[in-house]
Amino acid sequence: MAAAQTIEWHEDIVNVLREQDITLVANVPDAGHTPLLNRCEAHNEIDVVTLTTEEEGVGLLAGAWAGGRKGVMLMQSSGVGNCINALALPIACRIPFLTIVSMRGEWGEFVPWQVPMGKGTPAVFAAMDVEVFRADRAEEVGETVDAAAKYVFNTRRSAAVL
Repeated sequence: MAAAQTIEWHEDIVNVLREQDITLVANVPDAGHTPLLNRCEAHNEIDVVTLTTEEEGVGLLAGAWAGGRKGVMLMQSSGVGNCINALALPIACRIPFLTIVSMRGEWGEFVPWQVPMGKGTPAVFAAMDVEVFRADRAEEVGETVDAAAKYVFNTRRSAAVL
């Protein structure tokens, strides 16, 4: 039996970021994003900014866009609720907004308070006119992030990759 091929989906995301000229990665510390953040920090052309709360990332990415840079925000699904009001900014101003969300509250979650926001994340994004792209398998991650990034920066709209 052949050994299973390991899919380096974190590296797939970094490749998309570089191909799409996304040079700013905003994040609230999350263990699920650590491998991706480590890979981003290894590239001199990508700046990684650690936030204290998710809504700061919306403003940071809006300012970066106004200054000629593309960015992405990494957050956990529990942080989506923290930025609901801020999500109006990119919609009202037609500023591209891309976020990659590590989902909690699914697949046998062991922390009960993660379940409500995990279940509510797609609906919250829909209510705020944020297009949801979903990658459920490692081999889908790169192409899904690429599709979402193209959507965001070509249409000046908002999208989340779950």
